Amino acid sequence: MNGWKKAGRGGKARLAGTFDPQEAAVLRGLVDEVRQMLAGRSADNPADELAVLTGMRTGPSTRPDDRVLARLLPDFSTDDPDLSAGMRSLHEPELIEAKDAAAALVLDTLPDDGGRVELTTEQADAWLAALNDVRLALGTALDVSEDMPEDLPVDDPRAAHLGVYHWLTYVQDSLVQARMQFRG
Repeated sequence: MNGWKKAGRGGKARLAGTFDPQEAAVLRGLVDEVRQMLAGRSADNPADELAVLTGMRTGPSTRPDDRVLARLLPDFSTDDPDLSAGMRSLHEPELIEAKDAAAALVLDTLPDDGGRVELTTEQADAWLAALNDVRLALGTALDVSEDMPEDLPVDDPRAAHLGVYHWLTYVQDSLVQARMQFRG
């Protein structure tokens, strides 16, 4: 990927980028993993009596045990555990649905074998959301921190995956920059 650029003019303008087959496979795999994690969270939550009576969808009121899922689905309030539990129960299903829709759009617009991707501004926003989720998940799994060196020693088990994290950062930053120029 050489970065995102504006393609076309006027009402037909798009944001365009090209992925090689390996990049497409890696991105598709990571996006699909995040989708599966979120789907597992949804599946673990059977409908409660209130949801059945009112037709309202509710989610779990407890924070996910898995630290990656907990990063993707953070607490709604750190000051009031009861408020956070209630907000989670009411809003987590919508949050998971929005994250899944963004991930699905990436999978729908990214060719299986790589190639050119052209996005409207709305699609670019969905890509940014999905890329952010993938980076959050991978960064949490790798224990990425601000003081982490750019390169890890080769015997560090995270070393092979840190390059993927940096590449995702580049793809996301490039899309942010192109999206900002698109407005101007």
